[in-house]
Amino acid sequence: MYATACNGSKDSSPIFYLVGITSLQDVFFLPIFFIFLSFYLLILVGNALILVAVVIEPSLHKPMYFFLINLSALDILFTTTTVPEMLSLFLRGDHCLSSPACFLQMCLFHSFSCSEAFILVVMAYDCYVAICHPLHYPVPMTPQTSAALAASAWLTALLLPILVVVQASHMAFENTAHIYHCFCDHLAVVQASCSDTSPQTLMGFCIAMVVSFLPLLLVLLSYAHILASVLRINSREGRSKAFSTCSSHLLVVGTYYSSIAIAYVAYRADLPLDFHIVGNMVFAILTPVLNPLIYMLRNKDVKAAITKISCPQDLGHSEDF
Repeated sequence: MYATACNGSKDSSPIFYLVGITSLQDVFFLPIFFIFLSFYLLILVGNALILVAVVIEPSLHKPMYFFLINLSALDILFTTTTVPEMLSLFLRGDHCLSSPACFLQMCLFHSFSCSEAFILVVMAYDCYVAICHPLHYPVPMTPQTSAALAASAWLTALLLPILVVVQASHMAFENTAHIYHCFCDHLAVVQASCSDTSPQTLMGFCIAMVVSFLPLLLVLLSYAHILASVLRINSREGRSKAFSTCSSHLLVVGTYYSSIAIAYVAYRADLPLDFHIVGNMVFAILTPVLNPLIYMLRNKDVKAAITKISCPQDLGHSEDF
């Protein structure tokens, strides 16, 4: 994967220089490094705890939690694609990426972002079947079906950005292309090209809109059916139990699309470039930070399993009493 030089030569591959946040003074680099390092460690530890809890706790071997560990693994991979590069930029001033490294980062970042949207759709479908068709739930949500749904979400998302990334890699760049971002985001890389950027910008925008709004539409459709089903439940206890089944997922969906909205507003509004960069950074880190916290605090089964792992002796003593 080699980009073309602006003079038409294909003999050398350009170097991509990540400018970062242009208005940020050097004195703030170290504090921001520690802030992002703290977030990154929180993401790794929180999602790893959920992964371990679901794998080793037999009571969590259900489709809902199978999709949850897919989401946790995805959050780890999603942030690992970009955050270490940002940490290196803020701490050591490592601004340069080779062409293959930049386009690989771009492809993985957008693939994992799409995967999250699709996994959230699959989780919404699981909630729909659990609440609207509880007696028939084991029939459609078999382990084989769950694995197929998760695999489809991953595979579709991994393949979706490839065409856009390949086309971007064939654009012309200076020998040292300045990327006004903290990582190789598609739009930022395209804008650094000396080719005509309009087709790539339009294609990237259209794909982003489809990937964002089609899954959101499916999630909303699932929750419309869920709401209609819950309202038909006569008892308050039954309604409360039904809402608690999907409340964590609903919060995660809200967090994910809120971060997208922040990035979109920062891009479309007439704001300085740094606001767009910060908006994308929020998108890259907000959801993976909050997802494990939401499930550990809101889901009593996950909370109990993690407590059992973290404090097995204390739990044993409490059971003796």
